[in-house]
Amino acid sequence: MSDGRGLLGRLGRRVGAFLWPPAPAAGTLGAHPVEGRTRFAVRAPDASTVTLCLFGAGGERRVAMIRHDDQWRADVPDVGPGDLYGYRADGPAALGFDPAKLLVDPYALELDRPFAYHPRLGQRGVDTADLVPRAIVPVPWTDDPLPPRRFQPGGFIYELNVRGFTMRHPDVPAEQRGTIAALAHPAVIAHLRRIGVDAVELMPIVAWIDERHLGPLGLTNAWGYNPVAMMALDPRLAPGGMDELRATIAALRAAGIGMILDVVFNHSGESDLAGPTLSLRGLDPLSYAHAPDGSLINDAGTGNTLDFGRPHVRALALDALRHFARMGVEGFRFDLAPVLARSPAFDPAAPIFAAIAEDPVLSTRIMIAEPWDIGPGGYQLGAFPDGWLEWNDRYRDDVRRFWRGDLGAGALATRVAGSSDLFGRAARTRSVNFVSAHDGFALADVVSYAGRHNHSNGEDNRDGHAEEVSWNNGVEGPSDDPDIRRRRDDDVRALLATLFASRGTVMLTAGDEFGRTQDGNNNAYAQDELSWLDWAGRDTALEDFVARLAALRRAGPLTDQLWLAQADWRDLSDRPMTPERWQAANGFVLRLPMGAEMLTLRIDRDERRVTLARCTLLESRA
Repeated sequence: MSDGRGLLGRLGRRVGAFLWPPAPAAGTLGAHPVEGRTRFAVRAPDASTVTLCLFGAGGERRVAMIRHDDQWRADVPDVGPGDLYGYRADGPAALGFDPAKLLVDPYALELDRPFAYHPRLGQRGVDTADLVPRAIVPVPWTDDPLPPRRFQPGGFIYELNVRGFTMRHPDVPAEQRGTIAALAHPAVIAHLRRIGVDAVELMPIVAWIDERHLGPLGLTNAWGYNPVAMMALDPRLAPGGMDELRATIAALRAAGIGMILDVVFNHSGESDLAGPTLSLRGLDPLSYAHAPDGSLINDAGTGNTLDFGRPHVRALALDALRHFARMGVEGFRFDLAPVLARSPAFDPAAPIFAAIAEDPVLSTRIMIAEPWDIGPGGYQLGAFPDGWLEWNDRYRDDVRRFWRGDLGAGALATRVAGSSDLFGRAARTRSVNFVSAHDGFALADVVSYAGRHNHSNGEDNRDGHAEEVSWNNGVEGPSDDPDIRRRRDDDVRALLATLFASRGTVMLTAGDEFGRTQDGNNNAYAQDELSWLDWAGRDTALEDFVARLAALRRAGPLTDQLWLAQADWRDLSDRPMTPERWQAANGFVLRLPMGAEMLTLRIDRDERRVTLARCTLLESRA
């Protein structure tokens, strides 16, 4: 094969592919319709040739692209919004180039179909044009003025899986269930408002592919943490494309609710070296982090890790963030966030942090880190920049351990007061507090199962957290014993009340406010129907309880400034705390002055009770 730098590589082979002006400005990768034609640009620095593939009634039409440094470009007349395209790339076989593979543009904004795994996707020399989604040339749109962000740190984040949240909702029309548009339904918004949600955090909504081991097991990826196209919405979740997402953001915003997206930049769904060739692998294989022996580094536990030490990998992530921010997204939660700062070790001063902080759009958005991955030194809780929030698994585990009975009140007090041991005594804690999340047990299962029950995942119950902090109150799984059911209900309420009374940002996973269960599965990523919320059978009394907690928190308010005021810690007999009393205590009383009023928090493990109240200072002295 030619190295792409000869006459053919420079001039192209088709009439209709024209040279562009030198060096386009940043952000011009992708497909851009202008004045009766479309300009295409894709990065493939090690390819010898790149071919643009256009799809229409006549089948596949191929247009040779022109190299310009690390990019390949084509300017094609009579191609515009709605037309379908992809790429093919050839180059050194040692790097894995395969011109038989149709490749999705990493900067695609919309796809004509979802990804579906097939063994041919990973077989060298076998054409895959019939299997791979085609990118859609987008309609140009002008950015609306960026509205001010509604969500503020300290608010209430509601984590949800779009499909699981809406598939069984009785008020959502059947044809709309499972889609982003369903989140704009008045009944859904009414529920979110009723329980006091400040922002919904959507689990991944960009186009993903199932892991190759799931099909033979009769399973599918229900969570979406296996992305291929970082900017293109998955057609299963957004059949209406970007307009559907923008309309839903607007409807939520009108109700006072922001939207945060869970984004996965740490790896590609192309998996390990035996995985499918779909996009980056076929265009720019060195985008992946490699070990000295040529194998792929797997700090994400998914077969590969993207190399954020490379500027173009950072640029792809930043461009994806800007794309969604301009649609009105208020923030981002980064899955396995240490990968963003690996080069190869975690660097708290990594370039991407400065790029986000200096960006006029992204600097106004909320950034939330899941501060761990499975790579060396991967646990980085408390190490992210001051402006970031961080998922606090120490909060989750310590609060559970306290109510399970094997942790003292002193450790709980540290978590309730904002985890200063992790985040310092800053003016604002960066802690995102939660007692359950999509990953791990549902809240109702925390108090109903002592161990995981993941047999339906097909991995002999070896997957998922082996050391889940949970307890079953005497019986593993469902029970009709009224005493056990009462104890479980008390435990759930104690966990929830502690969460809403704590300093920091609150996060609750959808359905935990009304008793969702995953039947003891603590790794339900491949259990689609198990993730569908049972709206008809929900515990409305528990739902009412959460609504009251949220209302109390807002009326408090439990602000950082309040926590930094003089806090009066006492034992359950109303005596000032001492080191000895902290060691022996099964709870505590905390009093926080609020001007002319006093906010009092009482946590009592023996009575399984949390009390949050406010009174005037005169009444408190009486």
